[in-house]
Amino acid sequence: MELRTLRYFVAVAEELHFGRAATRLHMSQPSLSRAIKQLEADVGALLFARSPTGVTLAPVGAVLLDEARALLDHADRVRVRVSAAAGATTITVGILGDGTDPGVSRLAAAYRRTHPGIDIRIRDTDLTDPTCGLRAGLVDVALTRAPFDETALTVRALRTDPVGAVLRADDPLARRDRLRLAELSDRRWFQFPQGTDPIWQSYWNGSTPREGPVVRAVQECLHAVLWNGTVGLAPLGHDLPAELAVVPLTDMVPSRVVAVWNEGDTNPLIRSFIEIATAAYRH
Repeated sequence: MELRTLRYFVAVAEELHFGRAATRLHMSQPSLSRAIKQLEADVGALLFARSPTGVTLAPVGAVLLDEARALLDHADRVRVRVSAAAGATTITVGILGDGTDPGVSRLAAAYRRTHPGIDIRIRDTDLTDPTCGLRAGLVDVALTRAPFDETALTVRALRTDPVGAVLRADDPLARRDRLRLAELSDRRWFQFPQGTDPIWQSYWNGSTPREGPVVRAVQECLHAVLWNGTVGLAPLGHDLPAELAVVPLTDMVPSRVVAVWNEGDTNPLIRSFIEIATAAYRH
C-alpha cells in the first residue's frame, strides 16, 4: 500500500467524485479509477459504493480514510524531520499566474537570504487548481489568488488588486474608461474544466454561469480573447500584448493575492515563508 495511492484514495473520499478528485490530483480519471480498484484489490474490500447518482464511502472506506489521513500526516512529519537532520531540507512552493509579479521577486530574494541552505522547489500550476496542488500534497505552500474553497486550509492575504475585463483592442468597449459586469452579459466568456473549484470558477465568471471556450492556463485565456473575442478577466497592472486591452470593472470584487498552506501544518519553514511573504508584499 503506497503513500501515493493513499493520497489518491483520500482525494476521492473527500470529493466523492472521481472527476473532481482527478482534477485536484492533476491526473486522468481512468488512471485514478485504476489506482483505486487496485487499492480495493489489495485491501480485499470495496472502499466506495458506486451508483448512477454518485459515489459514497463504504464502511471499510470510512475506516481506511481515518487511518490514511493519520499515516499521511505522519509521513509528512517524518519527511521534514529526516530532511532537516540530513541538512537537505526542501520546501516546495506552488505559484499560480504571473511569476513576474514584483512581490514574488522580493519574496524569493528575502527567503534566500533568510534560508540560504534550503532547497526551494517551484511548481508552476494552471488555472484549474487555485491551491496549486496543496490538497494533493504536491506543494507545501502556495502563492495564489482567492477566492476558493478554504476547507482545512489556512489563508494569509498579501495584497488586493482591482480587476478588469480583458478585450481585444479593436473591441468598441475597449475604448471605455470603465465597465460594469452587466454590460458584458451578452458576451462569451472563457470557462474552466469540469471539476474546477466552484467558488473560483464563479468569481472569474463574474458570479454568473457563462458559455465559452474551456481554458486551463493564462495564455489560453489571452488566446481565447484574441481568436474568439471572448471576454476574460485579469487583475489590473499586468502587462498585456498590444492587441489586448483591459478595462476596469466597477462592480467586480477585487482579487486577493494570498499565501495558503494546510491547516495545522507546523513546519517552521512554512511559518517563516508566510512571514517573509507578508513583508515582501507590503512594499
